[in-house]
Amino acid sequence: MSFSFCVLGSGSKGNSTLLVLEEAGAEHYLLIDCGLSPRATARRLAPLGVSLDQISDIILTHLDWDHFYSGWVKQIEKLGITVHVHRRHRSAALRQDLDGRHMDLFDDAFSLFNSVSVQPFLFAHDELGTAGFIIEHSNRRLGYATDLGRVPQLMLDNFVNLHAVALESNYDPAMQLGSSRPPFLKRRIMGGLGHLSNEESFEAVQHIAGQSDLAHIVPLHLSRQCNDPRLVKGLYADRMPDLLGRLTMSNQNISTPLLQVQSDAGLVQVERLRPGQQAAMF
Repeated sequence: MSFSFCVLGSGSKGNSTLLVLEEAGAEHYLLIDCGLSPRATARRLAPLGVSLDQISDIILTHLDWDHFYSGWVKQIEKLGITVHVHRRHRSAALRQDLDGRHMDLFDDAFSLFNSVSVQPFLFAHDELGTAGFIIEHSNRRLGYATDLGRVPQLMLDNFVNLHAVALESNYDPAMQLGSSRPPFLKRRIMGGLGHLSNEESFEAVQHIAGQSDLAHIVPLHLSRQCNDPRLVKGLYADRMPDLLGRLTMSNQNISTPLLQVQSDAGLVQVERLRPGQQAAMF
């Protein structure tokens, strides 16, 4: 049984990550967030040999427009996709016309298929918060968290024994303060209910790495205006260079490779597939 993921896109114009899970010879395809349009999502799935009608479930971190694109409502109804929504976000989902019949509400751990467990955690972000997850399949664990204003002890206590982590690294403080953004927006982003800085994200990953066996580290949601991937890589190169080779940068416009969730002994990036080719599970 194998477990892989691909960040299809991450940033202020749309966030979505594909999970590929195999059990008993069957392949399952899920999304964490659907902030890209269905058309853009289909275009980025094609090189992996995956189509929209193979997506069975969507797990939402929250309902901001860049994590839940409204054009998905019709596709969800048409394809019969189950959307897993934190109970605290139910009203926001209904306001965006997501049919309650397609919603599975959670506030605690839940299971998918026969062997996938999802442990959610609610983190600080704006008024309603955002859900982060530990997703476990075949004894492999992925930690996933984005759009959180700070790194709480809850995360540090629970994001342990991971084999991969995808964590927001939104902004560089100097670039944020020097930007032309209005003061209220800077306060929102940097005030503990907005987003994580590169430094905060790095320190969290450094802590997680000390209690895990990470093969892959994927910084998420980098700001185009107030960040630079070179700054993120520089942090790792200067302060924990042994982690640099495990780093895969996400991007708003380009998908990451398909990354296999396994111990760092493998450090595998699964080869991109040709359109129409089925995902090979390892």
